[in-house]
Amino acid sequence: MKNELRNNLLNTCSDSDLIRWFDPISIEVSDDTGFVMVTFPHAFFGQWFKSSIQDKFEEQLGLFLGSGFSVSYLNKGSSGSQPAVKISDTKKIDFPFGHKFTFENFLTSKKNYFPLASAKEVTRVENVAFNPFIICGKSGSGKSHLLKAIANEISKKINRDKIFLGNIDDIQNIYSVRFGGDLIRARNYFFEFDYFFLDDLKQIRKYDKLQQELISIFNNFYENGKQMVFSCSDKLASYDFLDPNLKSRLEWGLIVTLKRPDLEIRAHYIQRQCKLKKLPLTKDQILTLSQRFQDFRYLQGILIKLTAFRELVRKNMDDRDFENILNNTEEKTEEKLTPEFIIKSVSTHFNLKPSDLTGSKRHKITAHARQIAMYLCRDLLGISYPALGRVFGGKDHSTVLYSVKKIQELQRYDKVLKRLLIELKDMCLLRVSN
Repeated sequence: MKNELRNNLLNTCSDSDLIRWFDPISIEVSDDTGFVMVTFPHAFFGQWFKSSIQDKFEEQLGLFLGSGFSVSYLNKGSSGSQPAVKISDTKKIDFPFGHKFTFENFLTSKKNYFPLASAKEVTRVENVAFNPFIICGKSGSGKSHLLKAIANEISKKINRDKIFLGNIDDIQNIYSVRFGGDLIRARNYFFEFDYFFLDDLKQIRKYDKLQQELISIFNNFYENGKQMVFSCSDKLASYDFLDPNLKSRLEWGLIVTLKRPDLEIRAHYIQRQCKLKKLPLTKDQILTLSQRFQDFRYLQGILIKLTAFRELVRKNMDDRDFENILNNTEEKTEEKLTPEFIIKSVSTHFNLKPSDLTGSKRHKITAHARQIAMYLCRDLLGISYPALGRVFGGKDHSTVLYSVKKIQELQRYDKVLKRLLIELKDMCLLRVSN
């Protein structure tokens, strides 16, 4: 298993890096218990590993093994006769809110050091220091990423079922659809959670009646010392549509503001994506991209267009091809990519209706299209498996997990499917860049 994991890590690490930190450790994995034991050669190595490599290692280990695994660390005894010494509590390595959303993947600069440090402090489950914690930032600043990274980190220490993460539309659906407008049952549903994460608070203006319900949820969580985290695209002071009682409560907590990624961060992001996608851009091309475009989501779309060109048109992309692709696109809008748009795009390609994909039909073409749509929603939006199940008409999370993994496996050897996925990703991501 260790050799297979090592080969997988070569996608994100150099061989010289793995010789330095991966080869010296031993790894034992039990599929029956879902337990991973990592043993270090000595205590000093373990200390260095924890401060430098551990977060990245756990992210990649979780992606490699899938859901349901936990990890613990040992220091090897100083002599062959001495037992190994446990140096950490066992913790989960799942990413129920999207494997992309981790602190490790959150590229930051000095301008955003305080928001990131504060977010990490929120993950200390034994101490509710900032309640509520409010993350503000324009589109593309990383506020949703940071919110989900906090939730992912907390999920390693407590039961994921005790964490609510959603947006205003999710809350509206729970009140109106799941509980049929029964306010008491809906409130009690939320009161059962220990953590409450709400993304994009601004959307509450669509459902004015929900403000009173959010106040009830807030009061319960605050009085019981349970953590709340919110994200919003503007400063709270500009939200004149908020109920004064709700607004004043939100202002009790710590409010941090994320700045747009600067040139250095954008260049670092492009370099990382090029490595992952095996896209050989020159230093000048990377600089051009980082200077011309500021939004991470838009940059992701451009990089997929460049990758698709190499896959579908010409492998040896020259400077003229590069400039033509850039000149035919402009950074115009902050329109958000949604599961609904992905479902519509996939259903259109297969000459189906969106309702076919969210329904229960099991025809071969319909089922295949549904699996592709689930995969794209997971890959492009990082939506959790339970949330995806709700999007697709109330499917069980295990059904979604099976569908996503099936498409992941098929594309490895099915070139037609791989090409289709690239085309659909390109189409979807251009929604946020056109």
